[in-house]
Amino acid sequence: MIDIDDFCKVSALVIGDLMIDEYLWGSVDRISPEAPVMVVSVEKQTHTLGGAGNVINNLKAMGANVEAIGMAGTGSAGRMIAEKFEALGISTDGIISEPDRPTTRKTRVVASNQQVLRIDREIKKQITRDSFGRLVKIMARKIPEVDVIILSDYDKGLITRELVNETVRLAEKHQIMVLADPKALDFSKYEKVSILTPNRKEAGIAAHMDIRSNEDLIKAGQKIMAVARLEKLLITCGKDGMMLFETNEAPFAIASKACQVFDVSGAGDTVIALLGLGLAVGASFKDSAKVANEAAGIVVAKVGTATASIPELKQALSVSLP
Repeated sequence: MIDIDDFCKVSALVIGDLMIDEYLWGSVDRISPEAPVMVVSVEKQTHTLGGAGNVINNLKAMGANVEAIGMAGTGSAGRMIAEKFEALGISTDGIISEPDRPTTRKTRVVASNQQVLRIDREIKKQITRDSFGRLVKIMARKIPEVDVIILSDYDKGLITRELVNETVRLAEKHQIMVLADPKALDFSKYEKVSILTPNRKEAGIAAHMDIRSNEDLIKAGQKIMAVARLEKLLITCGKDGMMLFETNEAPFAIASKACQVFDVSGAGDTVIALLGLGLAVGASFKDSAKVANEAAGIVVAKVGTATASIPELKQALSVSLP
């Protein structure tokens, strides 16, 4: 079984859409006289790294060394990303900006531990050729120094088909695994990555199927494996756990470990981070997925974008695994 104390030996590279998750925490005790909506009395405001930044947070929570490649604007949210990277001890030399691309910011209003509203401020467009060239140069410098690569695609325009192809090419040259969390509707974009980790809804859309049963899920998984030319695929299924697909192996189901679910924000980030760490320390696909499943069960029981701690994960693993 995996010794999670070994995670501190891993160096991971996260390439993806960096965001700021903003939370307005408050309470509700009346309805607005102006419209039939709740009036939230804001009591505090917090900010955390979102998107690919949440993958980074999950990796750092497990003690891993992390390198990052992405984009951030030059405004207050972009400066906040730089400050949070500095606090985590992560270099910002892989972060570039474009003049007209602000940092994505997602504002969630939470009242009585329930999310009641989300406001997104973002621009979704493909990166420029100049930005692509700059990012490829950074990748060529960083990839030889890491043990695993995670592509965190939130469909904001950074993770293009060309960037995926270049990542896979460089990774194959240095024999490094590439895991990808997809948002694009066409999964052929992620062709030949080591492992793809969509959720059930994303898998259904990509496979052009309405997934209503395990049989549907298996058919969708097999179709995705063929389209993206994959050897491994993990589909997360919320309260139903996850399904693993591997070439020449029967699909393998893992039951959810979540005892209670308060907030699923970022659970997919936790899964891909822990899966990558497990594989990087030499664990099997199944064992790595089981650990990722345990960690996801921990974070969905917390409100807001969260991570599992090493003590929490050790406790969960000691209870559930031999």
